[in-house]
Amino acid sequence: MSKYSKEDIIRLVKEEDVNFIRLQFTDILGVIKNVEIPTSQLEKALDNKMMFDGSSIDGFVRIEESDMYLFPDLDTWVVFPWITGKGKVARLICDIYNADGTPFAGDPRTNLKRVLKEMEELGFTHFNLGPEPEFFLFKLDERGEPSGYFDLAPMDLGENCRRDIVLELEEMGFEIEASHHEVAPGQHEIDFKYADAIKACDDIQTFKLVVKTIARKHGLHATFMPKPLFGVNGSGMHMNVSLFKGNENAFLDEDGDLKLSKTAYQFMAGIIEHAKAFTAVTNPTVNSYKRLVPGYEAPCYIAWSGKNRSPLIRIPASRGLSTRVEVRSVDPAANPYLAMAVLLGAGLDGIKRDLTPPKAVDRNIYAMNRKERKEVGIEDLPGTLYAALDELQNDEVMTKALGSHILNNFVEAKEIEWDMFRTSVHPWEREQYLKMY
Repeated sequence: MSKYSKEDIIRLVKEEDVNFIRLQFTDILGVIKNVEIPTSQLEKALDNKMMFDGSSIDGFVRIEESDMYLFPDLDTWVVFPWITGKGKVARLICDIYNADGTPFAGDPRTNLKRVLKEMEELGFTHFNLGPEPEFFLFKLDERGEPSGYFDLAPMDLGENCRRDIVLELEEMGFEIEASHHEVAPGQHEIDFKYADAIKACDDIQTFKLVVKTIARKHGLHATFMPKPLFGVNGSGMHMNVSLFKGNENAFLDEDGDLKLSKTAYQFMAGIIEHAKAFTAVTNPTVNSYKRLVPGYEAPCYIAWSGKNRSPLIRIPASRGLSTRVEVRSVDPAANPYLAMAVLLGAGLDGIKRDLTPPKAVDRNIYAMNRKERKEVGIEDLPGTLYAALDELQNDEVMTKALGSHILNNFVEAKEIEWDMFRTSVHPWEREQYLKMY
């Protein structure tokens, strides 16, 4: 049941004094794109007749098949509270359709809907996500650029900024559960209430936009780069996920071991089975792998635990409707729609094949040496983007979860990224070798 009708949107535009509407979507790399229209074009947009050039978006389509249509999801209507002056700006998130009226296979949001249909065919009704995105706040220099010295925002300025971010989010309908300083200097986390997969991914994209916008107003730069600084913790985006059948949490069994159901264990086993392959999607940049190293609380080993925070998967203590699996490797550079598609695809494969996870590892894996890890069957996540891409392309379940269009364009873009990194000469190399040789 939709929250808003076409008539509601037209009425709200007048009531709220809205002058422009941003028709928003997300490209394959997770970047938000907008087609901004005046309110005079609103009815055309609401009739799904607003067209744009798909060839202008990396990884979408070739120039000869460029006409694409924006289909707004009316339930994503929101007025941006920070824009004042001559009329306000509102936003609608859109799905992308081909000129022939079929859903576009290269749209990450549409692709997640396809994987959710597979979930429904197995008898589940909802896949819920509670994200925990982290970010850093840096000072801006006199040119409005992040400081060349990477000066972190001082504690008081950072906390004032974070407080304003929370207020703006609440005005836009977010239910904020926690807001706090993180382990590293200048690092922050804001957690918001879980939602079904599509809405939660929409919320992540909106959240990033709000954080960056409000940070600028405070003279700061917010970054979701996974590891902006050497020697301190990087930023993660832990994904707390659960499957539901109607109002029943399918991961809960009051009589089960740890009060987890067979479904929860199967799902977890699927995540473990495909962890190496989905890492290219959940950790999609060269920089992501600077975070996935021992010693900074980020998981780099494939294991699970109901107690400690060193493995890939943790089972938080809450039970009842809050019973969930926390996947801790995901970072905030990930395209949330693609990350959810591969995590769900992996979990469903575990359910379909009745997989059993290995035994829980309740000791600190960081304190174990390679031999000890091998003895209990703990494998490492890929150590580079290059290795992760190789794992992705050799996993049929993960390639199916992305679909051929997204897979091919994602891999092509990421191979170019890896090659640019591989062939660049970095400051570290000059520091090490220039005088030595």
